[in-house]
Amino acid sequence: MIYFVSDIHLGAGTPEQARRTERAFCRWLDMVAGDVTALYLLGDIFDFWFEHRRVVPKGFVRVLGRLAELTDRGVRVVLFTGNHDMWCRDYLSKECGIEIYYRPEVVEIGGRMVHIAHGDNINIGNKPLLRAMNRMFRSSTLRWMFSWLLHPDWALKFGAWWSGKSRKSHGMEPISVDMLGYLIEYARKHHTEDGRAKLYIFGHMHLAHRAEIDDAEVVFLGDWSGDKAGYVVMREQGDVELKQFNIDETVS
Repeated sequence: MIYFVSDIHLGAGTPEQARRTERAFCRWLDMVAGDVTALYLLGDIFDFWFEHRRVVPKGFVRVLGRLAELTDRGVRVVLFTGNHDMWCRDYLSKECGIEIYYRPEVVEIGGRMVHIAHGDNINIGNKPLLRAMNRMFRSSTLRWMFSWLLHPDWALKFGAWWSGKSRKSHGMEPISVDMLGYLIEYARKHHTEDGRAKLYIFGHMHLAHRAEIDDAEVVFLGDWSGDKAGYVVMREQGDVELKQFNIDETVS
């Protein structure tokens, strides 16, 4: 089985909320471990992640250990970075065996051509402020300054504050299917011009949903902040199912 999941936002909220999310995600990883052949993480796995050359954020050891166990067994684990964890370097690759991609890709999975992306930096031409912020945060100069001009404690503290501020500001507006339209429109245009992908999978929007476009399909993954988390499972025949996972306080 091939699994797709996104927007865990490990470390978000109060310490109690953060531990609850990590335990739930660990339970999910334990659940899929029996039949997973590939695992695709579609961004915002961490609420904030920044790697200095020799320093990484504290925490998440339960999750990182499980991901390392999967890759040690030969399971392919792939991370497409999101807007909260775009500043990955090579730590997750070297320590956990995770493949990291920073841009959308069209790849063959389960016999189907699949377009994979987090979705944060797509079809935002009509949003100049968001475009400017995306360029700024992806700037190698800013990354260098953030790494070398701030002590890691202050850098990570600021990053956690900024991520929480961003998440809370977006969380104030209820998410509706209509808000997914700009990514569905992107998929429709991409499918018309490129023609390879028959399936588009996005994270970012925190709403599990499926939509048809011509002879292709768009699937949105859910987030892990509520009572249920949406994820996708693809069987060897290429069949796709959008499923839900119950999040509770059970300790993995």
